[in-house]
Amino acid sequence: MNEEVLVEETDEELNPAEDYLRLDRFPHIWCSGCGIGTVVRSFIEALQKSKVDLDKVCVVSGIGCTGRVAGYINLDSFHSTHGRAVPFAVGLKLGNPDLKVVVFSGDGDIFGIGGNHFIHTARRNMDIAVICVNNFNYAMTGGQVAATTPIRANLSTAPYGNFEYPFNLPYLAEASGATYVARWTSLHLRRVTKSMQEALTRRGFSFIEVITPCVTLYARRNRLGDGLNLLRYYYDNSEIEHGADTRTLDIDYQDKITVGKFVDKEKPTFLDCMNNYLSEVIGDEYRPYGVK
Repeated sequence: MNEEVLVEETDEELNPAEDYLRLDRFPHIWCSGCGIGTVVRSFIEALQKSKVDLDKVCVVSGIGCTGRVAGYINLDSFHSTHGRAVPFAVGLKLGNPDLKVVVFSGDGDIFGIGGNHFIHTARRNMDIAVICVNNFNYAMTGGQVAATTPIRANLSTAPYGNFEYPFNLPYLAEASGATYVARWTSLHLRRVTKSMQEALTRRGFSFIEVITPCVTLYARRNRLGDGLNLLRYYYDNSEIEHGADTRTLDIDYQDKITVGKFVDKEKPTFLDCMNNYLSEVIGDEYRPYGVK
């Protein structure tokens, strides 16, 4: 008599991030060792932990490696033209103030092509969050010098070294009017997640810089090794200093990187200022913009 062996069928356990991704767009385009994917994973975890209404979250990206994030995140998302992610996000926020709008793009897109838009949006204290993945170069288009490339770094448009002073992004953000400013590396993923949670649940202009490896171009041209070598560099050279003076946060070539949460303050947003003023002028008959 043959004994029947009953095998219990079990559902394959799903990755908790799958519902937040457009899996039909995979495999993704990012290179092995690139840090963008890990930053996206932190963003997904921040969405989960903050318990925000996903129907009221929009992601806007521009052009570049990080600009592809909008196409992979399973939320209402928009892939805008080069340098225009921030003003596009402002338009969404003004069109529907109930939305939490997040700009997720790279240093070239936000601060090279779109730098002026960033400055004035921070000045107005628009209620949006900007996440900048900084890999120190225009990675998608051939590894050219960007607004954040450290002095002496070798890139395709600076084969003898870069001699342009780079932006200090936290200082630029605070000086422009941002009310929340943080910087981390792709090694500090739990801290990246926490900063993203805070940005998702607060009002005002929030800015988070995440420094990540670009193995294919920046690291190769400068002979810095692979992704693990760069993570080791972050481990050895990152110093956490919350509340640091943003004027001191320049990043020199292969030197120390100061990370942390530097600015976290309250200030009326653009819509707050407009509504408060018009309510004083018009009186009780005024219906605040964005209030249903």
